[in-house]
Amino acid sequence: MLNTSSVEKLVTPMPEVSRQDLRLDSTIQELPLYDFQVKPTDIGMKVAQMFEAYPLLPGVVLTDQNQFAGMISRRRFLEYISRPFGRELFLKRPLKSLYRFAQTDTLMFPSDTLIVDAARRSLQRSQELLYEPIVVQHPPEVYKMLDVHELLVAQSYIHELATKLLRQQTQAQMIQTEKLASLGQMVAGVAHEIRNPVTCILGNLGFLTNYSEDLMRLLSAYDVEMANSSQKIEEIKEDIEFQFLQEDLPEILQSMKVGAERLNELVTSLRSFSHMDGANRREANIHECIDSTLLILKNRLKHSIKVVKNYGDLPPISCYSGQLSQVFMNLIGNAIDALEELEGEGTDSRVIKIETELIESFEGGCGNSELIPNNTIERKEGKKTLSLVSNHHEFSDGEKEEDIKNYSGVAIRISDNGPGIPPEIQRRIFEMFFTTKPVGKGTGLGLAITHQIVTEKHNGKLNLHSTPGTGTEFEILLPLV
Repeated sequence: MLNTSSVEKLVTPMPEVSRQDLRLDSTIQELPLYDFQVKPTDIGMKVAQMFEAYPLLPGVVLTDQNQFAGMISRRRFLEYISRPFGRELFLKRPLKSLYRFAQTDTLMFPSDTLIVDAARRSLQRSQELLYEPIVVQHPPEVYKMLDVHELLVAQSYIHELATKLLRQQTQAQMIQTEKLASLGQMVAGVAHEIRNPVTCILGNLGFLTNYSEDLMRLLSAYDVEMANSSQKIEEIKEDIEFQFLQEDLPEILQSMKVGAERLNELVTSLRSFSHMDGANRREANIHECIDSTLLILKNRLKHSIKVVKNYGDLPPISCYSGQLSQVFMNLIGNAIDALEELEGEGTDSRVIKIETELIESFEGGCGNSELIPNNTIERKEGKKTLSLVSNHHEFSDGEKEEDIKNYSGVAIRISDNGPGIPPEIQRRIFEMFFTTKPVGKGTGLGLAITHQIVTEKHNGKLNLHSTPGTGTEFEILLPLV
């Protein structure tokens, strides 16, 4: 028999892993591993003594000149030596004799394999091999064994951890959603309160401009009729710089009008963006939704970022306009973030392009999305262009309303010439809570919610075209009906 002290030197499992030590990305090298290797020429008695002295040992690894030659599990070893004449046949002979009968397909993983991946592949084995030990390969040529029980227990801990984290993130998302809903209502209310005085200012500026022109005309008439003005009047003119006042007053009134109009547009955009969509869709002008979003983001577009708009002739779309405004906000905001990464690298040529057009062939559906690499974007040529009056469904050039039936959807493309998205990130771009932005800046919800709004709420498609170093384009496809 092999004494216990020598067993402890040969078998060196790692310390048991506690729950606190496991993470979602834990690997199998963090689990208890058993290091017992024998040569195919060793006799079977050596392994029998080892199994008797160390009851937790799941098996032995056979190596020949430091190369993996196979694995015999405790279960199969005991099965064969328990058969009639098994002890006489296998215990006094080299292990390679037993291995010819006991060998099975061995599951081997690199030491950096994720626990969840190893557990999934282990459970996919046949029922006969389900509890066979797993061989873990450490570079360069070290082979250890992992008990499947240890693996499944660790996987259950990780599942509990993932469930807990998901629950926490879901609660945080619900809180954030409630905050955003409250913020939207507040913004709509504030915008309404601001719009009233702004409308008053805009209305009175027109009268003020007319009054100032009338007064200036009256003063000019006085100058003509009274050729010799008094010394007092000349002193007042000089004191108030009357000549400059005549030139500057119209410009001041015009700048006030422009500022008030812009403020009115901003308030309208805020009200549109914070619009709480009801249960039913309503017809909306897609271009107005995009323009309102650009107006809100105008402050972020000042840093040498050019916006190029190429709008096609689109009819009003039956949609949830508030939700689509959120989609445009997320996609354009991400484009700005990508272009801001190019600081110092040709920043004068940073461009965001927004294109819309009617499309002929389109099949929507919940959950549809597509990742198209290498920035390859197929376009259909020769499509008929309709000239539409957005609010009244009127068609020019003799077109009939039935012609709209030639088209099945609308395409909105938002692209940038930023650094692009690496392929490994593209595969996860629409996952909930996935983000590459630093903590505090990204939540991992923007694109996931965008995808949900387009595919589930509007039965559309959201496609991604991106090549690292070239740029990124998001293509939104919405059905007309």
